[in-house]
Amino acid sequence: MNKSIVSVVRYEKPGESVRTAVQRSGGLDLMPSGSKVFIKPNVVFWTSKTDFPKWGVVTTSRVVEDTVVLLKEHGIRHITIGEGPALPRPNDRETPARAFRRLGYYDLKDRYGVRVINTFEHPFERIRVDDNATLDFSREILKSDFVVNLPVLKTHAQTVVSLGIKNLKGTIDFDSRKKCHNADPGKDLHYMVSRLFLPMPPMFTLLDGIYTNERGPNTDGKARRTNLLVASWDVLSADMVGAKILGYSPSEVPYIVHAAREKKKPIDFSDIEVVGERMEDVAAHHDFAFPYNQAGTLPLSMEKMGITGLAYRKYDLTICTFCSRLNRLMLMAIASAWKGKPFPEVEVLSGKVMKPTPGRKKTILLGKCVSESNRRDEGTREMIPIKGCPPDPKNAYKALIRAGIDVDPEWFDHPEKLQQVHMKRYLGKPEFDELFYRVAPC
Repeated sequence: MNKSIVSVVRYEKPGESVRTAVQRSGGLDLMPSGSKVFIKPNVVFWTSKTDFPKWGVVTTSRVVEDTVVLLKEHGIRHITIGEGPALPRPNDRETPARAFRRLGYYDLKDRYGVRVINTFEHPFERIRVDDNATLDFSREILKSDFVVNLPVLKTHAQTVVSLGIKNLKGTIDFDSRKKCHNADPGKDLHYMVSRLFLPMPPMFTLLDGIYTNERGPNTDGKARRTNLLVASWDVLSADMVGAKILGYSPSEVPYIVHAAREKKKPIDFSDIEVVGERMEDVAAHHDFAFPYNQAGTLPLSMEKMGITGLAYRKYDLTICTFCSRLNRLMLMAIASAWKGKPFPEVEVLSGKVMKPTPGRKKTILLGKCVSESNRRDEGTREMIPIKGCPPDPKNAYKALIRAGIDVDPEWFDHPEKLQQVHMKRYLGKPEFDELFYRVAPC
């Protein structure tokens, strides 16, 4: 049996640590010097309106630059750094450009001659990922000779972990991303994620674990300074090792189970050779889910606050990235509005399959999908839809006010306020260093 090699290396020094991780996992000898290489970092979120915690959320520029240097040393001349950030408007050109500039990608363009692209500005190609499902992938990545996949080593509130395979969700278009969160239990998010790597060219994966993220994948998670790199020419093996380091057996990660079944790959590590650090020595459990009460009707933190008169149902696999962000904003606004007086029997639903609970006075429907699926429900006294795809935060404010929850409009007029709250947790902690998200000066 030919075993897949996965290297696990401690990050210790710029340049050298990435080089060691790559060399120990087989190096770049498979790439001829004339190859076209597509580098896929993870820029899952960005705002230019305020500072926000990038640690464990966005791939470090340190790892991106070190990877570019290795490729150039290997003689690779045609390098593209490409990403399609998950923004409310896919036609937003300014925010990705600002992100790429702030992360130093344009400095890499000037210094090394790489291309930098927002995949939403380029064509997509429809690919059949099984007998009945298609997704539209960036043609730029499909037409490359090789992919260098640079995800963050982090957990995910829906898919347990977000690693190499999940990072490829950033290469599909807006509608395909929503399609991944469909209501078909046989083709759910776990299944759709497991198909993302199938049409890819040969791919080298390097998990950036300089910072990891508990209850990720976004800025409301809890970042840790972990200083690990995980690398392999087999993305599924890299994800299995990455999951184990985050505290999860591959069998506990449904998309890994689906992908392994597709590839007829054992999930007991019997066909993987781990070199460098032992998984057992570096593993540290990272919670992935936000805790809710036993009934799943209120975040545990809100129940501990004593909040009553509100049922805010736990998110499921069918809520997409765009509604998830508004969901977090609404929860923060509601918690801030609590003054000790019971809310007026309000329920909040999201995703595509939730149904109102009989007897609730008012039901808020977060997003187009749940609004349409419940528009004929007669068991609730008042339905309050927050329409739009994605829904406008200001409409969420109006819905909460209409429901009798007196939230502060500042949360919705300036959603970046939420990022300021998250950022405060890292102030004064020198291990969380913004320099990892800068390209080193010449």
